[in-house]
Amino acid sequence: MAQKKVALACTVCGSRNYTIDANPNRTHRLEVKKFCKFCGQHTLHRETR
Repeated sequence: MAQKKVALACTVCGSRNYTIDANPNRTHRLEVKKFCKFCGQHTLHRETR
């Protein structure tokens, strides 16, 4: 069975820069500090559904 993909969106500009495999056991949305190429800096990225 294929895993479901989820996008990580920048909280500053809203662009979806990264994709990850969804974990069905996780109950809260993932928040990671990653580099946004549109903002040009490390910003908080949240999981979108």
